[in-house]
Amino acid sequence: MSESGKTSDLLTQIPSSKGLPPVHLWNPDFCGDIDMRIARDGTWYYMGTPIGRKPMVKLFSGIIRREGDDYFLVTPVEKVGIQVDDAPFVVVALEVMGEGEQQVLRFTSNVEDQVDVGPANPLRVVTDPITQAPSPYVLMRDNLEALVHRNVFYQLVELAVPQVLSGEQWLGVWSGGVFYPIGQAD
Repeated sequence: MSESGKTSDLLTQIPSSKGLPPVHLWNPDFCGDIDMRIARDGTWYYMGTPIGRKPMVKLFSGIIRREGDDYFLVTPVEKVGIQVDDAPFVVVALEVMGEGEQQVLRFTSNVEDQVDVGPANPLRVVTDPITQAPSPYVLMRDNLEALVHRNVFYQLVELAVPQVLSGEQWLGVWSGGVFYPIGQAD
């Protein structure tokens, strides 16, 4: 079957209901890899061409699953491998509710999913050992993360407050009653 045939067959297998499909309950046979890639900036590509239709990207984003370091699109009868350059989603907007230790940070992804940062959806920052550039991530669902876009990260930096952790001074943000360090204070 051709790559385009695989994709159109995959689309017909996605149940149409409100909310996200229960991909964690589906265990179909692996049908191979398809030429689909999610770039670090959140752009979805099929056969090297950006997928320009947002509803199509949103549909695919609802059936993505991660197993170890591998990503798949999963339906009740088919599982195909795709490539993800960094994280499958990108946080593009931040809403701040409340203030201080009671504040809640609500992130919106490039596929319009929303999460409130907290114990179920923690924020973490990975620092590149060579460039020292921070890469912040939030858990969106299951074991799927979103890279926090640079503009949103700058908003977090503006909200940052100092906190001592393990005897060291950190800057971070509060959300859902948890302090999330985003960088060491100088």
